[in-house]
Amino acid sequence: MSRKTQVVIFSLCALLISGCSSDAQSNEQSNEHMMNQTSNEQHSMMDGSTMGNGHMSHNNVVRLKDSTGENEINIPPLLTSETTVGTEYTVKAQKGSVNIFDNVTTETFGYNGDLVGPVLQFRKGETVKINTINELDEETTFHWHGLEVSGEADGGPHKTLSPGEEETIEFEVTQEAATLWFHPHPEGKTSEQVYKGLAGLIYIEDPNSAKLEIPKKYGENDIPLVFQDRIFDDQHQLNYKAVMNEDGTIGDTLLVNGTVNPVLKVGKEQVRLRLLNGSNARNFTFKLNTGESFVQIATDGGFLNEPVTLNEVTLTPSERAEIIIDFSQLNSLKDLSLMNEDGSILLPFEVSDQEVASTQAVKQLNEFSVTDEEKAMPVTKNIELFGMMDHVTINGKKFDPQRIDFTQEQGVTEVWEIYNKKDMMGGMIHPFHIHGTQFKILSRDGVEPNENERGWKDTISVHPGEKVKIAIQFKHKGVYMFHCHILEHEDNGMMGQIEVK
Repeated sequence: MSRKTQVVIFSLCALLISGCSSDAQSNEQSNEHMMNQTSNEQHSMMDGSTMGNGHMSHNNVVRLKDSTGENEINIPPLLTSETTVGTEYTVKAQKGSVNIFDNVTTETFGYNGDLVGPVLQFRKGETVKINTINELDEETTFHWHGLEVSGEADGGPHKTLSPGEEETIEFEVTQEAATLWFHPHPEGKTSEQVYKGLAGLIYIEDPNSAKLEIPKKYGENDIPLVFQDRIFDDQHQLNYKAVMNEDGTIGDTLLVNGTVNPVLKVGKEQVRLRLLNGSNARNFTFKLNTGESFVQIATDGGFLNEPVTLNEVTLTPSERAEIIIDFSQLNSLKDLSLMNEDGSILLPFEVSDQEVASTQAVKQLNEFSVTDEEKAMPVTKNIELFGMMDHVTINGKKFDPQRIDFTQEQGVTEVWEIYNKKDMMGGMIHPFHIHGTQFKILSRDGVEPNENERGWKDTISVHPGEKVKIAIQFKHKGVYMFHCHILEHEDNGMMGQIEVK
């Protein structure tokens, strides 16, 4: 049976299931919607207009074009505090225009600029004030992904700012050193606003990170890298509505920090790369084209206990990893690049001939642990992820801003089990994200996680049929989202709410 036929059957099955509804009027509307959608899907499959970007299982996605390495990569600026007492920033969501391609202006969104955003710096223990301003022509929010803050400050879909509106949030930084990020989160519009360029990084530092002998020279041997795939139309514009895919929009052109065909110039030394998968839906498996190894030193929310030697690392949308490549120890520096698992060249390196004094390899980074008590705790919350395209649900339900799906007590650790239920096509990976906290992975299908996942996480990739247990505690009160971070799935209602009291 062909994949196209399977999609049609899936939609028809969804139609039949919807017929069991007891509400006649709702049933009639649902049937009409699904019949129209099934018809559209069949038409798209026949003429190829949509399925060129189709990837129902994400196993056969369009290959990225190789980076030619002709453009030196943009390094986002470090935002400077507006006060010497504490830390204060102003972050504006703006419309922009930028020459991504030579002699062509592309209309974009950006934070404090035309495309992507600056890096914000926090220190553990300090009080931070952020003035947020919406200079777009539409509503947006400012979500601080991975940051442990109150529900009021988190920037979920309940906290929209209208065009021209401003809001100031203030909070104490309570978590350890990490690489986080920020992006919009308006209901039904997140995918498009991120796609157009709204994303930026956050660096948290603490006494531990200050004493570690790891690369720390920003833009020289400590490099922020935001990977995002996009589709540009024949006018070199980001026409999201024309290319949007309900199952996650996948592009054929890679932007790294907003740069097309990038190259990164480095010295013969240890270089720290802070990787963010900022794509709407694409998964990346990063590796060196020589097959040589590197070390991972951090996960989403902090350092691993010790460096983990790897030949590749996979990140689903919104996941981060910090890796160190020692360019003084590689066998070959010619035509060296970071590549994806499909062989596409993501980021070529231009390595200086000049030797740079390199730091010693660090053996101990952190004191992260999963306690015996946490391992023995019973599951208190079950999450079932299911479906594809517009038929995605969590625990059989779509997002309702008026419904609280779970409650949890502030400061109390619970164990959640996240299950990715297979569908008739086998299903797809869902990156599952929880707002306002960092959690610990206890197990994947009853087995301890890989060494490079034994650290703080805010997003976890859950494979079809897999059950993952996590230990999770919220430091603050409020209402928080949990959702699939394939942004089109989120916008289609694959999201729930937990209230922390």
